[in-house]
Amino acid sequence: MTQKNIRHFIDLTDVSNAELNRIMELAEQIKADYIAGKREDYLPKKVLGLIFEKMSLRTRVSFETGMAHLGGSSMLLEEQHIGFGKREPVADISRVLSSMVDVIAFRAKKHQSVVDLARYSSCPVINALTDRSHPCQALADMLTIKEEFGTYAVKIVWVGDSNNVAASLIEAAAKLGAEIVVSSPEGYTFSDEEIARFTVGETAPGFKLSFESDPYEAVRDARVLYTDVWVSMGQEAEEETRKKVFAPYQVNGKLMAAAAPDAIFLHCLPARRGLEVTEDVIDSPQSRIVEEAENRMHAEKGLLVWLLNEAQR
Repeated sequence: MTQKNIRHFIDLTDVSNAELNRIMELAEQIKADYIAGKREDYLPKKVLGLIFEKMSLRTRVSFETGMAHLGGSSMLLEEQHIGFGKREPVADISRVLSSMVDVIAFRAKKHQSVVDLARYSSCPVINALTDRSHPCQALADMLTIKEEFGTYAVKIVWVGDSNNVAASLIEAAAKLGAEIVVSSPEGYTFSDEEIARFTVGETAPGFKLSFESDPYEAVRDARVLYTDVWVSMGQEAEEETRKKVFAPYQVNGKLMAAAAPDAIFLHCLPARRGLEVTEDVIDSPQSRIVEEAENRMHAEKGLLVWLLNEAQR
């Protein structure tokens, strides 16, 4: 059975406001040291196991590089190596793997797979992406926003499909004090049940979450415009329909001009240029996609240090 004191990071609702702020503080501190040329061994000889059912560039590189910077090491375990839930029961995989590594990051096709792995694990399990949420991306997003504006308390507008990335962004905003407006077409926005889940428990006082189907109305006074692909992995059969439905939600120069003058553009990447975002926006001085991607590494360092050095006490 799972040890009672093991803390996991499966959704942002797993941590309190104070704990999330501590993770972000660690990320900022470790990044500042990194920029100054310091790489302190916070996690000497610790080992991270990376399970990947879905391909990734940023997730793999950010975790592997971040763990190396912290003095630890990592190993990639692709789906064909494990055969998650096929070659042997999930319980056996979890118990054996967690007996040999110090922390596991799992990029899974189904959210329940991460939940099941954590259930039997004797070490912390991190959700590195599921169909329901992407909490590590949200950490990087909020770190980027704090660096840009000096505060989390800004208006963020999500434009496009209400997906797993948007879900985690809402959870992070609720805890850190940002305002979120979601602008999605009818039929592609969150259900009442999902909204209740995002904001359950402790949230920042006065959290503002609203929905506006008109993207131009939504981005008024916004300081952050955020979008993602219209067609995610596994939705290829819906591509032509989705292109038509989401066409009015493209982030282009006209939409950026309707936001605040100092607004920045974010995208979790990979992007399909010319669809959800135009070249003139993603390559503009307002774009922070490269900084945001790098911040995956710094945010995950803060998370790893917190999980292994503080949360398990």
